[in-house]
Amino acid sequence: MLQTDKLHLRACEPDDLPLMYQWENNADYWLLSDTTKPFSNYTIAEFIKQDQNDIFTTKQQRFVIELRNPVKPIGFIDLYQFEPVHRRAGVGILIADLSEQKKGFAAQSLECLKNYSQTVLNMHQLYCYIQASNKKSLSLFQKAGFHKCGILKDWLINNKTPEDVLMFQIIF
Repeated sequence: MLQTDKLHLRACEPDDLPLMYQWENNADYWLLSDTTKPFSNYTIAEFIKQDQNDIFTTKQQRFVIELRNPVKPIGFIDLYQFEPVHRRAGVGILIADLSEQKKGFAAQSLECLKNYSQTVLNMHQLYCYIQASNKKSLSLFQKAGFHKCGILKDWLINNKTPEDVLMFQIIF
């Protein structure tokens, strides 16, 4: 369910701290996550500790996307704003290891997460927000069966320029 022949999704471990610190503090990704300052090692260590709790308590779950052979973490896929009553959650994905982008790992990870969301969490829908200029993510989510359901006009300021954000969802 949380694996393919090439990768698996696993829980965050304390050993992931250096990699998470590096990826979370990469300013190139801050616009995507509404981050405005670097994270400390302490903050990331606390996140990892909290992430071990149940999604029904924390309302979020991060998985490390890890290649199986050779074993290598390459990114994250998150469920956030989990709403068990309404059976929905947001999805975010990052293939942070640039050498592993454009190899289909994001699509495989998203399929694993969709399966997990349906079979384990009994979700009714997943949604995501994507910058209008992020063609790779738009293509990824459309190919995974997500449909555009809204536009947030001038939602982000990207290099002092307003940019639309598109909302996508998939209903199971």
